[in-house]
Amino acid sequence: MHSKQTVRYICKKYLSGNCYYFKQEIIAFDSWEDLDSLYWGAERPITEKTFWMRKKQGYKCKIEKIKQSPALVIPFAKG
Repeated sequence: MHSKQTVRYICKKYLSGNCYYFKQEIIAFDSWEDLDSLYWGAERPITEKTFWMRKKQGYKCKIEKIKQSPALVIPFAKG
């Protein structure tokens, strides 16, 4: 389990109203003492309940508003 300093929780809110929740952890590929070897790992999906529970517990949480319009659906001809 990571500490409050090495993990962050992310909520991505889209224009469509959909929300997606993720967890990211700091990864060290060399040594924890070498600051250049630290980076944020991949976003891992979590539940909405977990996000709000961690926010209440004081973990670093951020809400990103994604201003990307929904995808255009292109119908293909059957053939």
